[in-house]
Formats: sequence, C-alpha cells, structure tokens
Amino acid sequence: MDLHFVDLFLNPKVYAFFGAVIAFALAALGSSKACGAAGQAAAGVITEEPSRFTQTMILQALPATQAIYGFVIASMILGKISGVETLENGLALLAVGVPIGVVGYVSAIWQGKVANAGINLVAKRPEALFNGVIYALMVEMSAILGLVVSILMLNQI
Repeated sequence: MDLHFVDLFLNPKVYAFFGAVIAFALAALGSSKACGAAGQAAAGVITEEPSRFTQTMILQALPATQAIYGFVIASMILGKISGVETLENGLALLAVGVPIGVVGYVSAIWQGKVANAGINLVAKRPEALFNGVIYALMVEMSAILGLVVSILMLNQI
C-alpha cells in the first residue's frame, strides 16, 4: 500500500476539509436547485405580468439562504483547521458540516417548492405576497435549526 495514501487517510485536516465541503456543497446544491425551479416559475409569471418581477424575485431568492448558512459553517470549520491535531478533532469537524449540509439541502428543495407555489399565488393575487413569503419562511426554520446545531457542535470542539 502506498504510504502517501495512508498518510492522507490518517490526516485529521482532510476530514475537517470534508466537513467544510459537506456544509457548503450540499446546502448550495439544494439552494441552486430550488432557486432555479422558482426562477422558472417566476419567469413564466413576468412573461404575462412584468410588473410582478419584484414580488416573484423575493420568493425566488428565499431558498438561497441555505447556501449562505452552509458558507458560514464551512468558513467556521476552515477557521479551525490550523489547530486540528488529532483524528478525533478532524472527525468532529467533519460531523459539524453534516447538519447544515443535509438539512440545508433538503429544506432548500422544499422551500423552493413552497416558493414556487407562492409565485403562482402572486400570479393570481399580487396582494398575497406576504402570505407566500410566510409559507416559505416556515420551511426556513428547519434550515435555521440546522445552522444552530452545527454552530453548537462547533463550539464544543
């Protein structure tokens, strides 16, 4: 077996980097998928009613927050990497990325579906924007909890 592979496998910083990757990549993938789907619905609405651009853009942008949360946790993990000396700490930082990565991915997709429904609502009833935003923000709570759990875990390392 190649000694360099074993060194890489036992390097705690590699696991910490994977934690940052999980936190950001999963959350950002969910956000981009959700924003893309909501953007398609928004484009359809403004084809008929260009004046509803701002309303539909607000709803379309909501699922982007999960990518921001993933970025925050990834940055926090990367800020701790220089002090990682043990495999235990590296694995702990890997685990820190999981709550916001996984919950961020799933909640972004569901929030995108709710935002899409809100965009359809605004297409028929422009005065109902606030209702659509509230529905989408209910899904946001899961992402916020994933962020808080990751932060709480990080503070224990």
